[in-house]
Amino acid sequence: MLRPRIPVNPLPTGTVVPLLQATSTKDVEPSTCTHHHVPVTPVVPQPQTPAVRLTPAGLVTVVAGGAGLVLIVGTVLVSMLLAVAVSAASVSVCAVVLRSLLNGRHKHR
Repeated sequence: MLRPRIPVNPLPTGTVVPLLQATSTKDVEPSTCTHHHVPVTPVVPQPQTPAVRLTPAGLVTVVAGGAGLVLIVGTVLVSMLLAVAVSAASVSVCAVVLRSLLNGRHKHR
């Protein structure tokens, strides 16, 4: 029967705390390896090549494409913000006009 052995745990201070109950090694039965190992052949490392090789012209193209993408996305976001601002301004003007019309109607009664 296998009996688990709890190892002696060292503390971070470097002092070793033993177990409360000492275990003896005479109860441990040695085990033998019953399966056969196949010798491992050494693996020759292949030289690492980058997945994408960029030439100077390709690098310029990537940088220009990234800058263009940033400009296009920025333009779209600014135009959306401007559309929201114009809509909010028009709604506020409509509210002021309606309020003045309704207040003027109540004063004439």
